[in-house]
Amino acid sequence: MEKNSSSANKTAIAQAFGKAAKTYDKHAAFQRDVGHRLIALLPKDLSACKVLDLGCGTGYFSQLLALRGAQVTAFDLSEAMLQQCQLRCKHLNVEYVQGDAEKLPFEGEQFDFVFSSLAIQWCDHLPALMSSLMAIVKPSGRIFFSTLLEGSLFELKDSWRQVDLHQHVNQFHHLEAINIALAQAGGQLHRADCMSITVWYQSALSLMKDLKGIGATHISGRSDRLTKRSDLNAVEIAYQQFKNHQGQLPATYEVCIGSIIK
Repeated sequence: MEKNSSSANKTAIAQAFGKAAKTYDKHAAFQRDVGHRLIALLPKDLSACKVLDLGCGTGYFSQLLALRGAQVTAFDLSEAMLQQCQLRCKHLNVEYVQGDAEKLPFEGEQFDFVFSSLAIQWCDHLPALMSSLMAIVKPSGRIFFSTLLEGSLFELKDSWRQVDLHQHVNQFHHLEAINIALAQAGGQLHRADCMSITVWYQSALSLMKDLKGIGATHISGRSDRLTKRSDLNAVEIAYQQFKNHQGQLPATYEVCIGSIIK
């Protein structure tokens, strides 16, 4: 991706998440589920540990990390998200840094752990990202991350494809790209585990409201055309092909949970 288009893309992503900062927690049950699976891999006692929460959002996991005794650096692309994080984590040992994960402002091997849940799918260049993260963790430090893989939200993607030819669902990294980035970053050991997680909805519109509510609405390369009500109705009809016997509609996420030891 060209540098200018990449910068414009990140600005649009930050704006989308910023608009959703105050509604995020209401719509983020899936995000919390994945984050809890990830944080379970970290030590229960993080006293005297410096932890970078990369893509901290509203600070739900920054708070939990701090309550484990960690000195937390909450890092996010969106200033509005960081403001929500500050409200949640006041009186805890948390500092706040706004920036782009692909242009980290940190120097030296200063972090014991990096925790990043469902953030790196918004990054363009995974090998460079992993290498830069390896550069800021201490020897034997660990990076824990979760991300979405290609194939996520295939039901929504398929339903929109029956309505028009525009892109309505983001493209995600393939597992092969994750493994290549981990291998190129070096380190003593790395692993990536994959799983499918299905969230059930009463309607396709409810799913789309959740996506809007967390700010996951920026689609790279999509035009700014307004979505017509008739198109939404057509998607709702197309989505019915996936419903179960209870009339519920699935949203399937392909999730990768990975770690790397320096």
